[in-house]
Amino acid sequence: MGLPFDPPTAVGSSPFRIQLTYWWRHHRLARLAQPRLFTEWVQHRKLYDRDPRLPRLADKLHAKDFVADQLGPDWVTPTLWRGVTLPAEPAWEFPYVVKSRHGCGHTIVVHDLAGHKQAVRQSRRWMRRSYGGWLDEWLYGQIERGLLVEPFIGEAPTLPVDYKVFVFGGEARFVQVHLDRAGRHRWIVLDRQWQRVSEASSDPDPAPPAELSVMLRAAERLGAGFCFVRADFYQVDGKARFGEMTFYPGSGLEPVQPSRLDLQMGLLWAAALPAWLEPASRMVA
Repeated sequence: MGLPFDPPTAVGSSPFRIQLTYWWRHHRLARLAQPRLFTEWVQHRKLYDRDPRLPRLADKLHAKDFVADQLGPDWVTPTLWRGVTLPAEPAWEFPYVVKSRHGCGHTIVVHDLAGHKQAVRQSRRWMRRSYGGWLDEWLYGQIERGLLVEPFIGEAPTLPVDYKVFVFGGEARFVQVHLDRAGRHRWIVLDRQWQRVSEASSDPDPAPPAELSVMLRAAERLGAGFCFVRADFYQVDGKARFGEMTFYPGSGLEPVQPSRLDLQMGLLWAAALPAWLEPASRMVA
């Protein structure tokens, strides 16, 4: 019996479409041939970078194998189930988390039977379509479509704080801390010395996690050999836990504020490029 969806296909990237979406969010054109800003480098990667490692590490199942090999199995949240069709009746203790392996933002926390039925309906929609095409996110079109279930980590119903580490050339430089992800979601960006670099807000600077230095070292190990990757972590029961690896943060369409931070991150990305690449031919960023 065949699968209820098409096999993975390449997502063709269009410079025109990339410029259109970039203009829509940033109100300016991206310098695709000579990027300077971080948000421009993300568009450059979407257009030119076909590193076969990217889809494998963005795949939420394969990433677990990689992280377990690099950091150890204790860093990885267990997989309770994997497949292509979520069972009609829950087989796991509430709460648990349903995800797709091939998309971004495909996450549902299930607290009860009604939530499971909602997850069944939503997961069918995830499985019917390839992810990433309309934003030219090539790597997602290379990942086999599928679903997985994980135990909820942390103290339900509160989602754990999300620490997203920006790694340039194997060095962790910034941490984006996500607050109240289930409510008034917002984030703060700090450098590795835990000094705020994003714009001032009504939120006080969050306290650094006890495992901050451990997270930074882990992120650098995972990010070795890449010009840029974002490695996400949680701290659960006092211990750091891996979340996921991301190569197109916000698809490069979320404004980075202040603008000097967008430039600073872009310069770090450029500095991490292999030294032998000529500026006009940096097509493997």
